[in-house]
Amino acid sequence: MTSKKAIVLGVICLLLLAVDVFSKAWTQAHIAPMAWSSISYPYGGIGVFQDWHGIDFSINYVMNKGAAWGVFASLQQYLLYLRILIIAAMGAYLLLSKASSFKKSALSFVLAGAVGNVIDYFVYGHVVDMVHFQFWGYSYPVFNLADSLIFMGICFLFLQAFFEKLKSIKKKNSQTIV
Repeated sequence: MTSKKAIVLGVICLLLLAVDVFSKAWTQAHIAPMAWSSISYPYGGIGVFQDWHGIDFSINYVMNKGAAWGVFASLQQYLLYLRILIIAAMGAYLLLSKASSFKKSALSFVLAGAVGNVIDYFVYGHVVDMVHFQFWGYSYPVFNLADSLIFMGICFLFLQAFFEKLKSIKKKNSQTIV
C-alpha cells in the first residue's frame, strides 16, 4: 500500500471513528435506556420508520457490558484486556505486514470499530448501542456504527478469501487442461 493510500485510508477510518464516537455521545445524552418491558414501538427511543415491508427501525439506547449480544458481560474487565490486545496485534500487523491493500483496508475497518468500542468502555463503562431493527416481528440485537465497521471488515476479508480461492481453482483447472 502506498503512503498516499494509507493516509487516505487512515483519514477515512478516523472520520468513521469520529462519527461513531459522536453518535454514541448523542445517544447517551439524549435517549433514555431502552425499556424492554414496553411493548409499544419504538420502546422508548426514536422511531425512524415503522412497518416498511414488515421492517421497523428505531434509535434506542442500550448499555452493552459484554461482547456481541451482551455475552460474557460478567467478564467485562477481561474483555477489555482482550480487546486492547487484539487492537495492538492488528495495529502491528497493519504496520509491519506486506498484505494487500484490500486486506489492509478491511482490517483497518475492523480496527476502527474495535477502537470505537474500547473508547466507550473508558468513557461510559459500557458500549453504547443504538441501531435497532425489527424484521417481521423479530427484534434484531441492537448495535452501533463500530459494530458495523467490524462486520463490514470481516465480510470484506471473507470475500477476499473466497475470490482468492476461486482464482486458485481456475488457475489449477487451466493448468490441468494444458
